[in-house]
Amino acid sequence: MFEDFFKVVKKRFNDSSDEEERETVKCPRCQSSVLLERYEELHRVCPNCNYHGRLSAKERIAITVDRGSFKELDAGMVSGNPIDFPDYPEKQKELREKTGLNDSVVTGTATIKGSPVVVGIMDSHYMMASMGSVAGEKITRAFEYATENSLPVIMFTASGGARMQEGIVSLMQMAKTSGAVKLHSDNGGLYITVMTDPTTGGVTASFASLGDIIIAEPKVLIGFAGRRVIESTIKQKLPDDFQLAEFQHEKGFVDMIVERRKMRSTLSHLLKLHGYYPQEKEV
Repeated sequence: MFEDFFKVVKKRFNDSSDEEERETVKCPRCQSSVLLERYEELHRVCPNCNYHGRLSAKERIAITVDRGSFKELDAGMVSGNPIDFPDYPEKQKELREKTGLNDSVVTGTATIKGSPVVVGIMDSHYMMASMGSVAGEKITRAFEYATENSLPVIMFTASGGARMQEGIVSLMQMAKTSGAVKLHSDNGGLYITVMTDPTTGGVTASFASLGDIIIAEPKVLIGFAGRRVIESTIKQKLPDDFQLAEFQHEKGFVDMIVERRKMRSTLSHLLKLHGYYPQEKEV
């Protein structure tokens, strides 16, 4: 009997030791430690609080569009240095080598369960997905392509806002992208925004908020100015959940909150609902 008891204790001790040695990650929302293996398995969704973490553009494409259907638009476009900001070209070169991206947004054509679509994915790993001249131009061209070819647009937004290293040039992208969205809308095109963590600043104030349907992932940050700036301006304490997706949904700013595991099916359903049916066999 004691021998069996010793075996159970030994097994539990060894299991807990293995657990401690396995790599963990701390959730930015609930601060709980989650096994990295489990976190990646869930596509960076916290199993404790359901916070939806940040994905790269490549990862987002892999779980959203049909396999092999994505064809990138304007892939070789890179930023200049319009206001001669110190060390900006060097920073850009370093990020291109580190991330494999040429700028903070990737655009292209694809199908989602057979339905044709133009997609744009902002990648927070590149200068916090800030919107400079290249990002604005690529997004504008994506909408223009969709307008010319009568295609819907799905934009996955994630940004800290306008890119300070490009000054007024970055702010001009707000008007340019918004104008392209308007022309696409006037042509009868469907535009779906999917807000991911975080969607803030000039991106929120322009094309991100202009979708016919605005979707958000759970627990993500959505807003314009930061909490401290707003509190110091209005001299009031803001609610704890202020600017989270659930707060924005409650106030009517967001139409739907969709979990990552259901996003592909939800987008497919919305596309078909608006008449964008599969043109070929689904993947």
